[in-house]
Amino acid sequence: MKPRRLHTLHRPAVGTTSSGHLIFVHGGYATARCWDEYFLPWFSRQGFDCHALDLSGHGKSEGRERLDSFGIDDYAQDLAQVADDLDEPAVLIGHSMGTVVVERFLERHQARAAILMAPVPATGILGATMKIALTEPSFFSQQARAIRGEYNEQTLETMREVYYSQETSSEDLMRFAGLFQGESRRALMDLTLLAMRLARHRPKLPALVLGGQSDAVFPPDLLGFTAARWHADVAVIPRAGHTLMLDAHWLAAAERMAEWLDRLV
Repeated sequence: MKPRRLHTLHRPAVGTTSSGHLIFVHGGYATARCWDEYFLPWFSRQGFDCHALDLSGHGKSEGRERLDSFGIDDYAQDLAQVADDLDEPAVLIGHSMGTVVVERFLERHQARAAILMAPVPATGILGATMKIALTEPSFFSQQARAIRGEYNEQTLETMREVYYSQETSSEDLMRFAGLFQGESRRALMDLTLLAMRLARHRPKLPALVLGGQSDAVFPPDLLGFTAARWHADVAVIPRAGHTLMLDAHWLAAAERMAEWLDRLV
């Protein structure tokens, strides 16, 4: 397969020694820049060499005009393309849809470890979609407005209710607006039908499953199912919402991840 032109953000480790590579994989409707608000600068200061990729059709990567043609397998190939350019296996950090990309990558490739943030459960996104439709009936119209950058008071409140903690300010939500975009219909269908697919291979490697106590998309009581598949450690961040890397409680999530990563060094 011809390599796609992928845009990546690189924040080198601060200091004379590096604790290794971290590759951050964004979730649905997002871009690599969602990691650069807080996580990339923070983890680079902790001594990690940090990379975040725009998946195909996202951000500044190739393929925006054919976004709907890309599926999870394509995104896993993107991750492999970035990982293969590094001099040693990386720790893979995925968020939401990005956790499925990481899991799909691991069916064929090696990694040093994996951190799955707000992971999509093995049953897929259908349950979460139906729940949100019932509890937040205006969500889908408000999400469409948010993707277009058309924010009003209801849009801000709906995005906060579904994706963030109540402590996340409206000013921050407005500032984050440019970090998001539309998502591939094919990728969303892959996530909807996830329960119908069996993993080809699941390697043994250190893994951490991380979620927010106030996650309205994938509540923390679902984390154990993902953790069981990977024999992973589990951490729940008090009061945090779904979008852990941008939430008001992002630092608590980052510190918990760094504490776990320190045990790998």
